[in-house]
Amino acid sequence: MKTYFRLLSFAKPIEKYAIPYVICTIITVVFGTLNLALLAPLLQVLFDGTDESLSAVKQPAVKPDSFFDLPEWFTYYADTLHRQFGAYDALKYVCIGIIISVFITNLFRYFSQRIMENLRIHTLLNLRKIVFNNVMDLPLGFFTNQRKGDVISKISSDVQVVQYSVTSTLQVVFKEPLQLIAYVYVLFALSTNLTLFAIAVIPVSAFLISRIVKSLKSQAIAGQESYANMISYLDEALSGVRIIKAFNAAPFVKDRFNGENSRYATIMRRMVRRQQLGSPVSELLGVVMVAIILLYGGHLVLTGEGELTASEFIAYIALFSQVMRPAKALTDSFSNIHSGIAAGERVLELIDEKNELLDRPDAVEVSKFNEEITFTNVNFSYGEKPILKDINFTIRKGQTVALVGPSGGGKSTLVDLIPRFMDVNTGSVTFDGINLTDLTQDSLRALIGVVNQESILFNDTIFNNIAFANTAATQEQVEAAARIANAHEFITKTEKGYQTNIGDRGAKLSGGQRQRICIARAVLKNPPIMLLDEATSALDTESERLVQDALYKLMENRTTVVIAHRLSTIQNADKIVVLESGQIIESGSHQELIQHNGLYKRLIDMQQFAD
Repeated sequence: MKTYFRLLSFAKPIEKYAIPYVICTIITVVFGTLNLALLAPLLQVLFDGTDESLSAVKQPAVKPDSFFDLPEWFTYYADTLHRQFGAYDALKYVCIGIIISVFITNLFRYFSQRIMENLRIHTLLNLRKIVFNNVMDLPLGFFTNQRKGDVISKISSDVQVVQYSVTSTLQVVFKEPLQLIAYVYVLFALSTNLTLFAIAVIPVSAFLISRIVKSLKSQAIAGQESYANMISYLDEALSGVRIIKAFNAAPFVKDRFNGENSRYATIMRRMVRRQQLGSPVSELLGVVMVAIILLYGGHLVLTGEGELTASEFIAYIALFSQVMRPAKALTDSFSNIHSGIAAGERVLELIDEKNELLDRPDAVEVSKFNEEITFTNVNFSYGEKPILKDINFTIRKGQTVALVGPSGGGKSTLVDLIPRFMDVNTGSVTFDGINLTDLTQDSLRALIGVVNQESILFNDTIFNNIAFANTAATQEQVEAAARIANAHEFITKTEKGYQTNIGDRGAKLSGGQRQRICIARAVLKNPPIMLLDEATSALDTESERLVQDALYKLMENRTTVVIAHRLSTIQNADKIVVLESGQIIESGSHQELIQHNGLYKRLIDMQQFAD
């Protein structure tokens, strides 16, 4: 229940919806119950009208003493109408009363359903917004350990399950018990003894249904985990379709996806089997109870031993047959809530993920870069795995610093520490003498541009991809940035120029074109510090030349940290830092390191960085 109420908190301000819903529901329940309660006077008028002699000698109904004795009041007014206007006119008035009651019932049922639907949509909006915002605020380390498909499944599918099961349950939990109470009240008013007899059977029904819905929550959790796996496999398949086809791996990918799909279907079949079993079982039990009461009560009416007349007994049976409808709705609700709670727990896992990179309350904004960025005794690890060990070096304003070394040496991790995508475990990184943790992240990142080895583009126009960091940029500014990045010429040759959609992840562009769009995006931002992971090794000669030329232009008059893959970049760097196994092995200029005859010299000799 703790999970349920926490999920319900996302419906705030709930009173905006709850108060009108309660009012509309109470009116619906009251008049819905009256619709059936009016059967007794209707039948009384009909039965009395079939025997004029009986009607003439019958004693007039006595006016009830209690305001709450509804059946007696209906009988009294029906009898009064019958005596004043005759059987047929009395029947007309009773029918008009039923029509008005049914109209009011359905009108306010419609209002209550609209209010609840608005609450459901409001809850979905709040929940999905909070989940997505929290995910976007999480540090990069979180995404290293999470499958993207699982996160997507929680934000899309699981939130949807919460919307329909938990908020629908809120509707059922209020309305159906209220309707049940109203029916039972009228049943007691008609016959206390018969109602007590009928209620004695309900615990048996409740026990059987509780056995049916048992274990639904564990099945729901397994189903949602299986669905998340399917989304992950689908995302991987669509992202890597070129590699899949190149390696003839389609059968493997199909088998993996279809196997998970079959597992999900099996879990869903088991869940549905249990969920759907509750409804027919409760309906069958309801019919059995009605049959028993019909036999018992009918015997009392026929022998004259009971307190009910024939018309009242028929109305009683009609009312009792409706008692199982709210009971059945409650049964279905308890089945569905297990799915909602299971999905809710997965969604709350994302909400509960804490962002450890929050700005301090006294964090200051930085507006320019004046002197240097300094790493002092920096250590960093992913969990138990150490990545960087005792890193000490300085990046001075205007310098180009190249990071080189074998793969897995910690170069990318070191670069990610500068815009504070992650925090060091021990040691410090300072920006003009101020620890990064004492600066606001937004102001720090506003001074830094990034071009990754992987071209990160969005399914949008070329213009919007370049203007991503500056949505207020003009056409002239975007074109100027594209010219510097050697991208303007190919952009103008596309179908719609700068308004051409580039497809998912820039699929409509070549590798070199995608990289130049990314460079243009960084140029438009015009930051004083650039972090580059050169990506030219997989390009053709012409694209490589254009991209490298664009990178040189981008690096002019800036402080640049580059993960170097090209000898020309290394030779022109002011400082070269050589990393191996998370440690700085060597540091200096190209000539100094060549003369040192260490790891750097061996890497050059092996042509890992040769043109």
